[in-house]
Amino acid sequence: MALDPETLDALIDTVRRFVSERLRPLEAQVEEDDAIPTDVVAEMRDMGLFGLSIAEEFGGLGLTMVEEVRVAIELGRTTPAFRSTFGTNVGIGSQGLVMAGTPEQKAQWLPRIASGEIVTSFALTEPDVGSDSAAVKTRAVRDGDVYRLTGTKRYITNADKADLFTVMARVGETPGARGVSAFLVPRDLPGLTVGAPERKMGQKGAKVADVTFDDVAVPAVNRLGEEGEGFKIAMRVLDRGRLHISAVSVGVAERLIADCVAYATTRMQFGKAISDHQLIQAMIADSKTETLAARALVLETAAAKDRGEDVVLESSAAKLFATEMVGRVADRAVQIFGGAGYIADYGIERLYRDVRLFRLYEGTTQIQQLIVARETIKRGG
Repeated sequence: MALDPETLDALIDTVRRFVSERLRPLEAQVEEDDAIPTDVVAEMRDMGLFGLSIAEEFGGLGLTMVEEVRVAIELGRTTPAFRSTFGTNVGIGSQGLVMAGTPEQKAQWLPRIASGEIVTSFALTEPDVGSDSAAVKTRAVRDGDVYRLTGTKRYITNADKADLFTVMARVGETPGARGVSAFLVPRDLPGLTVGAPERKMGQKGAKVADVTFDDVAVPAVNRLGEEGEGFKIAMRVLDRGRLHISAVSVGVAERLIADCVAYATTRMQFGKAISDHQLIQAMIADSKTETLAARALVLETAAAKDRGEDVVLESSAAKLFATEMVGRVADRAVQIFGGAGYIADYGIERLYRDVRLFRLYEGTTQIQQLIVARETIKRGG
């Protein structure tokens, strides 16, 4: 059920002030330390950010898709690593459970996920499996009342602190998507190990790591859905996640535009502010127009999802457009700032690096192009 307008406005205002007054002043520290301060994580828990998309009956805020993307836009106005702290709990780490979990599974896990007591991760990608996600090689062999999982997952967001993994693994010999099943795998099961966090181009403070399963005995009651339904569950989860990432991209773009305007109206060249020069104005205009278009697409698609419509095409189109858009906006921002844009003190180069990841995870730009084309042809235009 949607929040009443007054309550939603209060939530948006609270998140906006949290971002501007609490998070933005810490951006340089997070970049330097490659870590989110623990007191900030505690504040996020208290605000309910870990449970944005989880129903109120399980202790979450139960936001609609429109409400969630509006919050995500606000969270995009700071270093993306802050959002990533709870992002897996809101999206890919919890939504398989929300969509396909049994009442018992939901009662066991969702309240602690919503509160932030438990951090979740989504384990799909493997060393040889990325865009071809139906080619999962991790094995799950039924052995009485357990499945024994063996394999390695790669680039798993929040793996370093996750307590619960949603793992895609192949059961039996059925090839392709139909052979993939989904499992809820607690971190403390014997045989599960998490590797050292990877060194990354950007998004310092958000960690990714390998997760290895060596004959891990997962209770059969921890399977999500029926055998062979894992790929369908994963794709449904990613539809929602793609909209969320699209909204974050819009927020980062809006932040960059505001920073560009503030800088351009005070930076003097040739006897006047550079904002008075038409070529600077052209870059600002292009960035603003593209951001408005992305925002409209995200909100329209979110509303359609809330109405129960099929938004596979539109979610992919939003992710394709918004993530490519924010890359262009970030590039123009570096250009507008000139030499200052290349220097760490201004934060522009950091955001330039941070947003590059948006075009890769939860389905690359090229995968979104394939989905949009396929769905357009299927619909007849």
